[in-house]
Amino acid sequence: MESIVPRFFTSPKESFFLFGPRGTGKSTWLRTITKNTLWVDLLEPDTFRAYSAHPERLRELVLGNKQKKVIIVDEIQKVPDLLSVVHALIERKQGWQFVLTGSSSRKLKRTGVDLLAGRVLNLSLHPFMAAELGKKFSFKQALRCGLLPLVVSSSDPEKVLKTYAALYVREEVQMEGLVRNISGFARFLEAVSFSHGAVLNISNVARECEVERKVVEGYVNILEDLLLSFRLPVFTKKAKRATAAHPKFYYFDTGVFRSLRPTGPLDRPEEIEGAALEGLVAQHLVAWNAYRGEKNKIYYWRTRSKVEVDFIVYGEEAFWAIEVKNTSRIRKGDLNSLLAFKDEYPQCSTFLLYRGKERIMREGVLCIPCNEFLLKLDPKTKLIE
Repeated sequence: MESIVPRFFTSPKESFFLFGPRGTGKSTWLRTITKNTLWVDLLEPDTFRAYSAHPERLRELVLGNKQKKVIIVDEIQKVPDLLSVVHALIERKQGWQFVLTGSSSRKLKRTGVDLLAGRVLNLSLHPFMAAELGKKFSFKQALRCGLLPLVVSSSDPEKVLKTYAALYVREEVQMEGLVRNISGFARFLEAVSFSHGAVLNISNVARECEVERKVVEGYVNILEDLLLSFRLPVFTKKAKRATAAHPKFYYFDTGVFRSLRPTGPLDRPEEIEGAALEGLVAQHLVAWNAYRGEKNKIYYWRTRSKVEVDFIVYGEEAFWAIEVKNTSRIRKGDLNSLLAFKDEYPQCSTFLLYRGKERIMREGVLCIPCNEFLLKLDPKTKLIE
């Protein structure tokens, strides 16, 4: 499926990094839109060894094929020393476009992506958006298995998800020596899944993992560097009330969350389903904003008295307050947090997303079926219609 689904990501004319977790379809996307290119695939063992030993080979390759103007280096983080070669070639101003893909930014941060600051754009590819899939989008399937192209295109998506985290632990964490205690990191992946869609309490996660707090802080940073998670800060602009201080945590894809979230007799299905639904909306908002050029920022709002709005989209294009409810009926109390936010920020537009089938306006809040909202969230448009 991933080879035939058009993506919302559009290629700029300048050189760019293309970051995204494994399985988001970076290589597939590049093969569909580029012709007459030079391609260096660092996932190939022979290619990796050759360029690790002699990064200058890239310069020789490019200069030997001057008629080819697009140079793709797949999984650039595996040989960070290639960045200095790319920098030198860009400085020649020969009209080359470098496309540098990566599934981890950790090594590149250590070796200095800043070397190319201002010369190479920093872009990202995300799991499928519902609007990309169109009629192929299944709301129930997305809630259960997520929207990673690697998973969506599989005949056995749940089996792929089971091996996905293990692949990252083995290839990205263990082989790169990012952590000393692999079993502790594996416990952390499960423990932090309970924080998906919730305020991240690192001390609680550390107790659950039986490791020090600083170790968990490092683990969370590793997850973000591997592009497997993100945090949303609290919206505090011109706040009249005291707000919470800690960010909310999300895995980047709701299917990955569900594959890592342990379940047992004490777990309520609706609790996990609610976190999955909120995460599905979160990943769509993040992708929508990225494909629009990061013109807005995404927050959540929570007062010290625990009045909370799930998402605040704020920027030059939008000021939205969005609450997500895992229910098919709207009760009066469901609107309270949105109305409280509207009272403090009357300029915002308020939306409640729910599992029902009707779009209705209630007390100034537009209530939209979540399935409809996801399908209409299109980066080519900047407003919720």
